[in-house]
Amino acid sequence: MIRRATAFLFVTFLIIATPVSTFAQGGFKQIVPSNCSGAGAAENCGFCDLAELAQNVLNDAVYLAVFFSAILFAWAGFKMLTNNGNMHQISEARQIFTDVAIGLVIILAGWLVVDTLMRILVGGQIGSFPWNKICG
Repeated sequence: MIRRATAFLFVTFLIIATPVSTFAQGGFKQIVPSNCSGAGAAENCGFCDLAELAQNVLNDAVYLAVFFSAILFAWAGFKMLTNNGNMHQISEARQIFTDVAIGLVIILAGWLVVDTLMRILVGGQIGSFPWNKICG
């Protein structure tokens, strides 16, 4: 029963989130740089566009990880509040909290390391400009 509910929520999220991420209109930033989309895109794309694409993918992955972490934290809290004295459910909820917190810290630390290294490698100062804007 729980697996069906989880699968239903996941599929529902994908149905809602996929058009938002692919169209990337409104308040969302386009993932693929504008130079690389449309007719004749292969001639216009360069290294700078690849760096911008990498930055956009990394940022979107972090946003999704934070979103899924919030959902899992809510699920673990729901399990903990509705345990009816079942110690097994309490330990499962604590394990979910721990796993999600560790995973989120690893993802955010990885993003920070990659972002910092890229800024150092392109010769910029930390915090001065996005590393994917090295070409102006």
